[in-house]
Amino acid sequence: MKSRLPASPPRRPRARRGEGEKLRDDIMEAAEELLISTGSVEAVSIRAVADAVGVTPPSIYMHFADKNDLIFAVCEKHFQKFDEFLEEASSASEDPLESLFLRGRAYVRFGLQNPEHYRILFMTKPALTPERFQDEGMIARMAAFQHLIEAVERCIKGGAFDGDPLELSLLLWSYAHGLTSLLISKPDFPWPDIDRLIDRALRLPISALQKEST
Repeated sequence: MKSRLPASPPRRPRARRGEGEKLRDDIMEAAEELLISTGSVEAVSIRAVADAVGVTPPSIYMHFADKNDLIFAVCEKHFQKFDEFLEEASSASEDPLESLFLRGRAYVRFGLQNPEHYRILFMTKPALTPERFQDEGMIARMAAFQHLIEAVERCIKGGAFDGDPLELSLLLWSYAHGLTSLLISKPDFPWPDIDRLIDRALRLPISALQKEST
């Protein structure tokens, strides 16, 4: 008696005119679900995504140049939620300095809650970054970064800081990014209480900038 081969996942019918964009969204959704469920970008393959969507691998390449292009597109879309998360957190205080601190803490928390997305967008080697994502101005144009500059400008206007808003924003981002990257890349390090560490690490540069302005 011949053994039966495992059934292949059902293939979706050929997309009709105007359905290509929906297929692209379905591909990105499947890739993100795989990224989150496995916690590893290595586990996300073009074939696995194709099987999850119900299409053949060549259908993926009609929308994305390769796996890296797909993964970066997923993360770029995911980080649109990033700004909303920071804005909501910072709105909890009307004091410019406290609001800035809350924004920084939310930044670190978002990175820790979405480590693979954060690692891909902010910690990937340039050689592995798709060409269309290599424009460093892309980050500068992100709403989250623009809102950070605006938050710093409010601190300057209130007399708490003194200096160039862009330069001060980059300094504060360096602190938040450095801490986030360390916590993501060294999860087994014997860290002290994480919440206390985050609070102290983020209040330190804010306090230093206050002293510079006096």
